[in-house]
Amino acid sequence: MSPKLIVPIVVVVALALLLGFKIHAQETALRGPSGGTGVIEGTDYNVASRLSARVVRVGVKKGAAVKKGDVLMLLDCAEPEAALAEAEARVEVSRSQSEAASAQAQASVRARNAAQAAIQVAKAQAEALAAQRDTARRQAERLHSLGQDVAASNADQALGTAEGLKHQAAAALASSNLNQQQAEASAEQSRAAQAQAQASVRTVTAAEAALIRARLMVAECEVRSPSAGLVDDVFFEEGELPLPGATLARIVNLEEVRATFYLPNAELAAARPAERATIEADAYPQRTFAGAIRTVSTQAEFTPRNIQTRTDRDRLVYAVEVAVPNAEQLLRPGMPVRVTLAGNTP
Repeated sequence: MSPKLIVPIVVVVALALLLGFKIHAQETALRGPSGGTGVIEGTDYNVASRLSARVVRVGVKKGAAVKKGDVLMLLDCAEPEAALAEAEARVEVSRSQSEAASAQAQASVRARNAAQAAIQVAKAQAEALAAQRDTARRQAERLHSLGQDVAASNADQALGTAEGLKHQAAAALASSNLNQQQAEASAEQSRAAQAQAQASVRTVTAAEAALIRARLMVAECEVRSPSAGLVDDVFFEEGELPLPGATLARIVNLEEVRATFYLPNAELAAARPAERATIEADAYPQRTFAGAIRTVSTQAEFTPRNIQTRTDRDRLVYAVEVAVPNAEQLLRPGMPVRVTLAGNTP
């Protein structure tokens, strides 16, 4: 190619690139930084109670500022308090019964052990007497074999001793059998006492669980705020009877608010979680508020049925939620605001 042709081509390409860059810069300037408009929202808490009791007193009004734990409403607590007193009494009775059953079980164990020890003593005594009887009998037989008068007299005495030892051994054996029966009865009583003691422990556990539930229900009589914020609404008045789980009041936490706006598909790259943002409200024209992106939607909205052209793709938008610290509580729910992403500010 001739050098005369190369130079004009290079110049034309450079001019085209420069023109394209300027057009893109002008479009960006006209479009401005990424952002959008949204409405301030707070965190709502619907406050309820598990009780169905008449409202005795309403302690707050709509729009009032409350702290976490403040009493919003008092409910009639006569029935829960009566149930609590009954549960406390049942716990005391069940504990006393459990202690008595435990003491009885321990006494039964001691009686069983004593009976078993008595059996061993009686058996040993019977065996000793039987041995003495056998010795006396052998001695009598030996003396009889001598055939002398004195020996015969001694033999008769030895036989009498043997006979007496025989009766003592029989008595000892009978005592051993009686002790065996007593031991078996004591063992049965011990097993019954231990079973009763275990049942008493379970009764105490159930009574204590009922006591915990009763205390929780008494605590439900005081309807408290779960968070600091403003009373958005109160739904019941004194004398009314709400159902269990009914919303009694609504609290809005304004310590940190949020605003949701929508970014077109072409500007989505500018929105990243934790990216800084600036918030402007018409109510405070001379002031801006700092925030940060909390979430970016993973799904587009307002999507055409068939995306075939670039224009269709530009119609896709994604929801972006920005969190805004609001310690002064200047931003209120429902305020329209303008959100500008700091990362795309020219």
